[in-house]
Amino acid sequence: MRNSSAVQKKLLQINDLLVAHFGIPARNVKTPDALTTLIGTILSQNTNDNNSYRAFQALRKAYRTWTDANNAKLSEIEKLIKPAGLTKQKAKAIKTVLQYAIDERKSPTLAALRNMRSDDILAELTSFDGVGVKTAACVLLFSLDRNVCPVDTHVHRTINRIGVVSCSMPEKTFYALYQILPEGIAHSFHTNLIKLGRSICTPSNPDCPQCPLMKVCKYKDKTKTCGKKNSKDRILLLDNLY
Repeated sequence: MRNSSAVQKKLLQINDLLVAHFGIPARNVKTPDALTTLIGTILSQNTNDNNSYRAFQALRKAYRTWTDANNAKLSEIEKLIKPAGLTKQKAKAIKTVLQYAIDERKSPTLAALRNMRSDDILAELTSFDGVGVKTAACVLLFSLDRNVCPVDTHVHRTINRIGVVSCSMPEKTFYALYQILPEGIAHSFHTNLIKLGRSICTPSNPDCPQCPLMKVCKYKDKTKTCGKKNSKDRILLLDNLY
């Protein structure tokens, strides 16, 4: 990556422009514990917010504690999380992290992660099938308050179009940002890039004239005329869900 101080200055500028346009994203006063965020993020994979939320609420209603969920049969969890899709894959991943937290870590919250380095947390969580870098990064940001930006398809697309990084995959984009992200901006940066990607910097026909980053964006295929009027997009933040 080019000169790190120049890139950090660009990231700060982007964050300021996004905040000016979208505002500072709200955060829940009560921070969700790491295990809760981990399970919620597994459910959110490859589905929309409403479906993952329904599945999460079904788990919470069925089991008073995560210890109770750990004692449940895999088939029961599969039925409960059906709205989120990929039920066998996600139920197996949830069962794995529950056993890891409760049987190995002896903690239904994974509180011990707070005393670990971010690098070590990423390595430990991604060692489990069904837990990728984005899922682990959500735990770091939303539960452990680390200055880490999870990279989904929206963040990957927008930050590459803007020209801050040039990476072929979301995981590579994550690690490029991970090394250079200025302190204190991760939550607003991540959340507002998702808003940008869903409402303006869409996969096809981005509405570039409406984009708050128009002047700093290096995207070579910028559209010159306004696209369809954007509807307000409801963003269900992880730290406001659980």
